[in-house]
Amino acid sequence: MIDDFDEYIRQGEPSQVEKSQIWQTAIGLQQVDGLTPSAYLIETAKENIEGKITIDEVKYRIDSYYKQQSSKQLVDGDRTEEADKVSANITEILSEQTFTFSPAELLSIHKRLFTGVENIRVKVGKIRDYNITKSEWVLNGKTVFYASADNINATLDYDFLQEKNFNYKGLSKQEIVEHIAKFISGLWQIHAFGEGNTRTIAVFTIKYLRTFGFEVENDMFAKYSWYFRNALVRANHNDYLNKIFSTNEFLKRFFGNLLLGENNELKNRHLRIEAISEVAGEQNPALNINSGGQKTDLGGQKKWSEKVVRLLELIVEKPNITRKELSEALKINPSAVQKHLEKLKIEGIISREGSDKKGVWKVTTKGGNNE
Repeated sequence: MIDDFDEYIRQGEPSQVEKSQIWQTAIGLQQVDGLTPSAYLIETAKENIEGKITIDEVKYRIDSYYKQQSSKQLVDGDRTEEADKVSANITEILSEQTFTFSPAELLSIHKRLFTGVENIRVKVGKIRDYNITKSEWVLNGKTVFYASADNINATLDYDFLQEKNFNYKGLSKQEIVEHIAKFISGLWQIHAFGEGNTRTIAVFTIKYLRTFGFEVENDMFAKYSWYFRNALVRANHNDYLNKIFSTNEFLKRFFGNLLLGENNELKNRHLRIEAISEVAGEQNPALNINSGGQKTDLGGQKKWSEKVVRLLELIVEKPNITRKELSEALKINPSAVQKHLEKLKIEGIISREGSDKKGVWKVTTKGGNNE
């Protein structure tokens, strides 16, 4: 479905390029949290790109579509509605030529991105009031240390003030990009929001970069949104006892491709640390896989959603388990099972050995998109 949309974009008229690139970015960013927009959203986006309907009409249609679905039994844990609505909201924001450099802008972006899905999982435009950890695949299950909930506002104010007072005059384009990457890395590490932090930071980053004159609507965020997040993780993790140090190198590679026309190789497996993780559940690979921020407490860490963790456990317990059996065990429909399996295969978390009928599933620890 997404591949069809990419092909549609490549065939678009020149006047549609900018709008289609924005949509491509908006849809691609959903991969940060393992989400895939619906076929209905894709078709509606095409109509917007072709000028047949406005973005307001897109949002109205999506809202109406899910209101109609409310009378039916929705799949438990299916976050397609979130992916659709947030994609439309990102498109609307990136289509506007507005921006103010302040913490208030960051909060406003978060509020606008997740308006309409707050009843699903997100407190829109609200600074988190609890501390968090997130088990990261690239850190072998360890977590980045995020800002304490008590210090978020003060830390945001400090970082914004430091950046506002920074003098870019006389810097080369390369130096400008490196400094912006460092600022964005620090802003992400504060993790002001309990959910949707990376997507909010990405949209803020794009709009901030525009104020420097950079053109950033291309397929980088669409194809490498997961790399972007993993690069942010590596920029904010130290483990001195195991000789692991935070590095902006991967983030600079991403921004180099995005803004400077470089052709750096961006593969998630290059970001993974080599140190052996000692987090609880190391013997079961199903318990050491990153979700990009979904909330469930297993072994003291933030992991995959409970549905995905259970799916992986079932595969470990019975490698030849069928999709029907997974559907029945997880109490979700087969199409939802298929979405999870395809996502996990793309990330390299699972693989299929043998035929569809007689083959077996294999859980690995080699995950990551764009390998």
